[in-house]
Amino acid sequence: MTLRRTVGAVSGAGALILGMLALTLPSPYLLESPGPIFNTIGEDNGSPVTTVHGAQTYETEGSLALTTVFVSGAPTSTVRVPDAVRGWFDPGIDITPHELVYPSGTTAEEVRQHNTQAMASSQELALAAALDHLEMDFEVELSVMDFTEQAVEAGTPEILTPGDQVIAAAGERVTGLEGLRSAVNAAAGESIELTVVRDGEHVEVEVPTYQEADGEYYVGILLASEFEFPVEADIRLEGVGGPSAGLMFTLGLIDSMTEDSLTGGENWAGTGTVDPDGTVGPIGGIAQKVIGARDGGAEQFLAPRDNCDELEGRLPEGLAVYGVENVDQAVEIVEAVRDGNDDVLAELESCGR
Repeated sequence: MTLRRTVGAVSGAGALILGMLALTLPSPYLLESPGPIFNTIGEDNGSPVTTVHGAQTYETEGSLALTTVFVSGAPTSTVRVPDAVRGWFDPGIDITPHELVYPSGTTAEEVRQHNTQAMASSQELALAAALDHLEMDFEVELSVMDFTEQAVEAGTPEILTPGDQVIAAAGERVTGLEGLRSAVNAAAGESIELTVVRDGEHVEVEVPTYQEADGEYYVGILLASEFEFPVEADIRLEGVGGPSAGLMFTLGLIDSMTEDSLTGGENWAGTGTVDPDGTVGPIGGIAQKVIGARDGGAEQFLAPRDNCDELEGRLPEGLAVYGVENVDQAVEIVEAVRDGNDDVLAELESCGR
């Protein structure tokens, strides 16, 4: 009996030690939690977030805040098993398997570079969208750079050539990626007609599309955007990356270059990518961003219409959320709240309710 007790005690202690060691191991998950918000018409660390050169600017009031998400997990940080367990029980945290977000072998530096480049691109696109709304002319070119592996297999390089300038899809003018993406999805797997400028001539070509595991359709073209603006915008914000601030940067620029206050002193927050033609695209982490906005003092929120289904049953109390498809609609909503225009607001379908 003494021997059995000794063996049992040793086995129990060994199991306890192994269990404790398991708790220190990294988990294969990413955790998304609410992050801080930043007012695009305010200051960050004592300096204006947005400064416009080459155009008349005006005083602003209220806030048009961009929202952020804290992402924890490899390759930029480590999520331990206890962290993942707590995340399962926190309604404000979403848990995603690491391999669904980052390909195997992705480094922390690659993630940082991607987010920095995406943020820089979103600022350029925001200026284009703001000028488009204000009816100020600018030049833009979308040029074919390269092709994805799927596009190569489909024979797209035999149809398009690097340097081709894409100007229309399915007969509609294209000025940005969201507009092209919408046209490709509307084709629903069928070939899509693209109009390109090649050697100074307009050429119409039929380009195959393909569907990915996410249910979206693609043409597999890597495009480069080149702009020539009549004004300059200097947007400074440290430690924030990704493309999802485009909509709020756009509204901040519009407010700065418009004599009348856009917000009327209301505290707005929001999110969404933006194209030069004002198209607002979906983003990740919408559930965390509305919580961060509410916690940051926002009373109104603008969300991409395509993200609204994700907010079903997940809206925090005290925050009115409006789904938008483009910048013009976003401006109309902000002005309607400013003016107390209940007729306009009554026609809008609230997001997530």
